[in-house]
Amino acid sequence: MRVGSNPQKQERKVTLTTHHRIVVVVYIPNEEGFYKDSFEVFKTSMDSLVSTTNSKAAITVVNNGSHVKVSDFLNAYLAENKIDTLISHNTNIGKIDALIGAARGAREQYITLTDADILFVAGWQEKVEEIFAKFPNVGSVSPIPVQRGLYFGTSSVLKQILLRKIKFKLLPIPENFAAYNKYLGSINWTLESDDEILWPVVEKNGSRAIIGSGHQVLTIDRNILFQRTPTNPSLTLVGGMSENNYVDFPIDKSGKLRLATYHNFAYHMGNNLEKWMMKVQESNLIGSSTTGEEVKMTPPLPDLFNNRWNNKWFSLKKMIIKKLFYLFYN
Repeated sequence: MRVGSNPQKQERKVTLTTHHRIVVVVYIPNEEGFYKDSFEVFKTSMDSLVSTTNSKAAITVVNNGSHVKVSDFLNAYLAENKIDTLISHNTNIGKIDALIGAARGAREQYITLTDADILFVAGWQEKVEEIFAKFPNVGSVSPIPVQRGLYFGTSSVLKQILLRKIKFKLLPIPENFAAYNKYLGSINWTLESDDEILWPVVEKNGSRAIIGSGHQVLTIDRNILFQRTPTNPSLTLVGGMSENNYVDFPIDKSGKLRLATYHNFAYHMGNNLEKWMMKVQESNLIGSSTTGEEVKMTPPLPDLFNNRWNNKWFSLKKMIIKKLFYLFYN
């Protein structure tokens, strides 16, 4: 028998105090072989994230079947209010299903999807949100610029350039050279030898960004997750085409811009902790940011890509846009 009335019914509405949600998925089953140093890498990643996010952001961590040491660490972070939400799975349900499932539960407009081995740099959140504010119709922004990302999932950006809606230049950015080589080394790609290599730069409202990005870490407009991302589970442990199908292609299909910050504001660490990474985190603790501003997001787009015909048409349109862009800007 109920006695009295639930006081929450009088409140009715929840006031949202954040506009940015960071979602991290971690799977560390043991500390052997490939995972020997993964726990230390993950702790450094979390420390860098906690020390560089401002009060307008909240952190969700998905423990995807990790061993007890990871679970204890995350429970302590939750108790200390260093993270806002902890989702725990007893077994590994697959990286992308864990990531998208948690992201779709977020109420914030900005949702950062990140691996558990990303080292964040102070100011990354503000720089990412600045691009959302200054450029029209942004779908995603990564704090890791990729010089070779011009044509990867960026036909929506190339279209805006062809229509003269945003300015485009190829520019050398020597100050990105060292950080970019750290990124290339972390994914076993060939290092660059020329610090004057040209970067694909776009400009709008006094702000610059790089075209394209990887998907190890990026901030996405939440509308894309509900209107473009597949609704069926991936059922993939990791890799394959799961991240392409659930993150990369939906951004491009949305017609929104896929960009990265002009300078480097995060690093991909891999599974090995190095001394320079600790120095970056030491700098974070000195110069971490504590302020944030509300930024208005664009309204959702109609869902136009849910059938096979539209997927084929999108592929054809993407090919045409790329060919036109290459013809004009070769």
